[in-house]
Amino acid sequence: MAEPVEEPSNRPSDPWGRIKNLKSKRNGSNTWQVVAGSAVLGLVVATGAVLAAGPWDNGQRKAERQLAAAADHTGGAHHGRRLPGAPEPAPSAPAVLGALDPVTRSAPQDPASLRTALAPLIAAPELGTRVAASVVDTATGKQLYGRGAATPMTPASTVKIATAAAALSALGPDHRIATTVRLSEDHRTLTLVGGGDPTLTPAALKSLAASAARAVEKADATGVRLTYDTSRYTGPERHPIGKNPNLAPVTALMVDEGRLDDTDRGPATRSEDPPGDAARAFADRLKKAGVQVTGAPREARAPGKARTVATHHSAPLAALVERTLTNSDNDIAEALARQTAIAKGESADFAGARRAVTTELEKLQVPTAGARLADGSGLDREGRVTPALLTTLLARAADPERPGLRHVLTGLPVAGFTGTLSTRYQDGTGTTGATGLIRAKTGTLSGVNALSGTVVDPQGRLLAFAFLAAGSTAPEAAEAALDALAAALTGPGG
Repeated sequence: MAEPVEEPSNRPSDPWGRIKNLKSKRNGSNTWQVVAGSAVLGLVVATGAVLAAGPWDNGQRKAERQLAAAADHTGGAHHGRRLPGAPEPAPSAPAVLGALDPVTRSAPQDPASLRTALAPLIAAPELGTRVAASVVDTATGKQLYGRGAATPMTPASTVKIATAAAALSALGPDHRIATTVRLSEDHRTLTLVGGGDPTLTPAALKSLAASAARAVEKADATGVRLTYDTSRYTGPERHPIGKNPNLAPVTALMVDEGRLDDTDRGPATRSEDPPGDAARAFADRLKKAGVQVTGAPREARAPGKARTVATHHSAPLAALVERTLTNSDNDIAEALARQTAIAKGESADFAGARRAVTTELEKLQVPTAGARLADGSGLDREGRVTPALLTTLLARAADPERPGLRHVLTGLPVAGFTGTLSTRYQDGTGTTGATGLIRAKTGTLSGVNALSGTVVDPQGRLLAFAFLAAGSTAPEAAEAALDALAAALTGPGG
């Protein structure tokens, strides 16, 4: 039976717009605009505790803005005389801004009080028979709390943090995966060459076909054979868990992650032959573009002297990482692991990806003792990481000297807002005090529950945490217990 994993539900929305510089106005009639604008900016900063880890470049914050706008804010500060026709002044920022005060932020966290707060929560029987944890101050790298922090545990989908960090480190956030079409020297064969982009779309195939059709017409070819090349990846296509609705066969060529419905995340019926399906769809696009295609597409490598006549690039790696983490996307995660393997000169299969990701984590000076990066997605129960590995990685991503890793943080689901945390940290009356303050990657397999991410503590410091639990029998109760642990890091009432 397939392992149950978290099923994301929240769809991405428009990214934040850029905040424009406010310019001083000498004209008295424009004063209200400056005052109101400054107040709104303060409210954005306050409500934006979720932004403590850094801005989204491709992010999903529309829902947060809407919730902030709809909230019953309090404050009532006097913003000066309101001119006729001017908008209502923005309310004062909530008290959360107090945690961002520079003096307060310099105050160290008290490990003793942290232990006191976490002790009864980490002993919750709902978490199962084994629990390991690590809490780190990202600014100093100091571990503030640890319980079996060096103990290897099954990470489930929290291993995607490691996969994402390794890919960003090896390839850079601007890297794009290319899918190409090559025309043989005799102009008789077109080859669709997969680069390993699981997010390739029907629209991309249409664009590739249009470009290829122009090349065929220019070559004055009367007809072509179509082949498809998946040789960029090697080894078995099937994940060790076997056929599973949470993951398509891992191949270098597929469309929409091999999904046979209109979903873009979560479990779905998958194609048994993603490359063949992609090639057949491409053949149809070629025919509609006026190319005569003879015979059925067949798998073959592109001829040695074939030239590239069409190219489609994926979204930047930064965007792929964010989508992977927010939606817990297994297909993109496995692709990121293989792209890392290719970049490191390893074989593009499960074994090569494991070696490459491990090597890249060691390059980042992450503690890998006892770790086994069995896959990129966390579906393999044989995978092992330590809480210390995850918190060290999160601290690396928060390091101002490592901006290329920042998307590991910006991609984390936000409590009560996005991805796999969109429905958590909520009670019957709406939301809990920790809503919007926690960013974390979830992880769920049968008997395994995990949560790892970042939070701003009462002193205004950014903490990285990892809680890994095993042996639980009630997944929802275990998730609630993990949520309580993370919420405790936000301070009393969190």
